[in-house]
Formats: sequence, structure tokens, C-alpha cells
Amino acid sequence: MPGRTLPRLAGRTRHDQPAPGSLLDSPATANARRSPDKDMPATAETRTMLADHQRQALTEAIAQVNRLVLGKPEQIDLAFVCLLAGGHLLIEDLPGLGKTTLARALAATLGLDFQRLQFTSDLLPSDILGVSIYDQNESRFRFHAGPIFAQLLLADEINRAPPRTQSALLEAMAEQQVTVDGVCHTLPRPFFVIATQNPLDLAGTYPLPDSQLDRFLLRLPLGYPDPEAEREMLAGADRRELIAQSPMRLSSEDVLDLRRAVQQVHASPPLVAYVQALLAESRRRSELRAGLSPRAGLALLNAARAHALLVGRDHVAPDDVQALFEAVAAHRLVPEAETDPRERVAQAILRAVAVD
Repeated sequence: MPGRTLPRLAGRTRHDQPAPGSLLDSPATANARRSPDKDMPATAETRTMLADHQRQALTEAIAQVNRLVLGKPEQIDLAFVCLLAGGHLLIEDLPGLGKTTLARALAATLGLDFQRLQFTSDLLPSDILGVSIYDQNESRFRFHAGPIFAQLLLADEINRAPPRTQSALLEAMAEQQVTVDGVCHTLPRPFFVIATQNPLDLAGTYPLPDSQLDRFLLRLPLGYPDPEAEREMLAGADRRELIAQSPMRLSSEDVLDLRRAVQQVHASPPLVAYVQALLAESRRRSELRAGLSPRAGLALLNAARAHALLVGRDHVAPDDVQALFEAVAAHRLVPEAETDPRERVAQAILRAVAVD
């Protein structure tokens, strides 16, 4: 909304106050704003790498998505953290809770080319990547790009496709390129995948392998809306019409600039040591078959940088790490017993490691 600054990004309700339960409105985040990292030089508390117009545009973009996807302030915060960190998002929840609406709202607000791909048991890798077809007029093969050549790809019900098809996303998500018939094709930038899966209806599904799960920076549920948001949704206009009428608040170039700004956010040696301690604790847990990898640590640091930028700081605080740890780490943990929820183990790891 006009006139608001990044430190109040979580305040996206109708009364311009922090939304209850918002990731960026947690007590830990408030403390982090007041308490800079001890290893950091003295700077203004809310100094960021962003110009005023960038800060204002980002604030308005997040506010607009919250108007389109009602009652999900924390999940929208996480989606923006994931996007600005350059990662990919896995949403695990029941049908009809707004997963597609969130993806379309992000694409419209950020001016990103959008494609939705429904994964099914008969989907082939070429249906995702594209295919080379022989052109008789030119006597050569011509590549016809698949739906993955979009800036925002919604991979709907990804676990309904067989492993061979799921793996077609691996190179694209990791390298931002695909290889077809020995030829590399660069994907548009930014490239952001939002994948969904239904955690209950598992008939005819193929669980994502660990290598595929590790490509997603964050995993989150959406959950049911609160009564007030649901009432407004039922009584209001169709979300698709609202999204179609929504103005673009940021461009793809703006998103790339914001990603570059995220990389400039400082992580001090004590902060890096704290992340390393979390990784080490995960490797000591008897209830896990394997601990978190160095790649998971890099993902956690990158997400924490994006979170710090969103709340208006030029350095990462431990509270940024704590706010994101479960969403970054839980899907990367492999418990010994299936009855041991990954989220509970992630929370136990976080409690076991003190901040020096």
C-alpha cells in the first residue's frame, strides 16, 4: 500500500496492521529488527540494499498478493522469500485451498510468464521439456519448447507423474537449463517452480525421491482460511477475475535486481557458525537416517538473507534462520520411523541448538 516501508511488510491486512501469524510479524522478527548481529558494524537498523522505489514496489506487490489470496499472510511471505532467494517452492496440501490462485497471483503481480502443467501418470519428459521435430522445408530438426520455458511454472500434483518424468525437472531446477537431443537450452529468467502435491490421496502416486525434494528450497502447507477470510472470499468476486484485473507491481527485471540485492545481505561468522551447528545437530539425531547436507545449509542461509531483506535489514540475524528452519529443513530430513513427523524432528533440532 502506498506510503509503507519494508519493515512493515507483514502489515497487509485491511487495517494496515501486521497480520496475525505472519512470518514477518513474529516476535522473533521484531527482536531481530531491534537487535543487530553482534558481529555487524553499527548501521541504521532498517538500512537495506534497496532504493526507496524498489522498497515501495515490493511492499505493494506483497500487499496485492494478500488481497488476491485471502487469509494466507505467512504463506505469502514464505513464497516471496523463496522467490527472492532464487529457490523453488513445494506446496503440500488438499485440493481447493488456493495453490493455483497463489501461483497465478504471483505471476500477475510480478509480470512473469506463467504456465500450469497438470502432472499425470502418462505424462512424458518431452511433454515438459519440449521436442525436436524435423522441418522438411529447412532439412533440419527444429526445437519446439515445452511448458517449462516459462518464468513461473506451476507443476500441479507432481507426485502423480512417474519418476522418469519427475526427473525431467531436476536439471531445470538446479541449472536453469534443459538438454534435449544433446543441445542445452537456457530457461527464461527468473525461473521459479511452484509444485503441488496432495498428502492424503496417495493412490496412484509416486513419492518424490530425496534428490527431487532437495531441489525445493521451501515446503509449506496452505491450510484452510480463517473464518473472516473465508467469508470475504465467498461473498466477493471470483479470484480469477480479480487476478486478471490486477496491475503488475514489479517486472521480471525488478525480481532479478531483488535477487542480486539478497546476495549482498551480510551473514556474519557467528551466524554462519549457528547454521553449521544446526547441521551438526541434525547429523547426531538418532531418529534420523541422515542429517542435513551442506547444500541444505546453503539453502538455509540464502533463504535467511531473503527474509532479512524483506524485513528491512542488510544483515542476517539468528531469528531469520529460526523463522525459516522448519520450512527449509523438514522435507530434507529422513526419519528412521515413518511415524516420526519431519516437522517435529526439525523443531527438536532447533530447540537443541543455542544461540551464542
